[in-house]
Amino acid sequence: MAERFTDRLADVIRRPLITEKATRALELNQYTFEVDHRAAKPDIKAAVESLFDVKVVGVSTMNPPRRTRRVGRFAGKRAQVKKAVVRLAEGNAIQLFPEA
Repeated sequence: MAERFTDRLADVIRRPLITEKATRALELNQYTFEVDHRAAKPDIKAAVESLFDVKVVGVSTMNPPRRTRRVGRFAGKRAQVKKAVVRLAEGNAIQLFPEA
């Protein structure tokens, strides 16, 4: 595990991603998160297991290139986004939508 996340595993996961594809993956017990772009797979696994008290079977990551955006004559880059698809063991679940 990288030494930069050992003290603060909560900083690894930024937010859950709720897209149509990610919602379909929930039926297969796979959850999609936006994570810190410097986080490695062992960091992501440790963070999900400690924060949500579940058993992680596998982690898949996607780190697409930054996208360029223009506003008038000003060009810039979007924030670096790394996605992680976390597969949980049978019988484990994460409550993404808490009941009020």
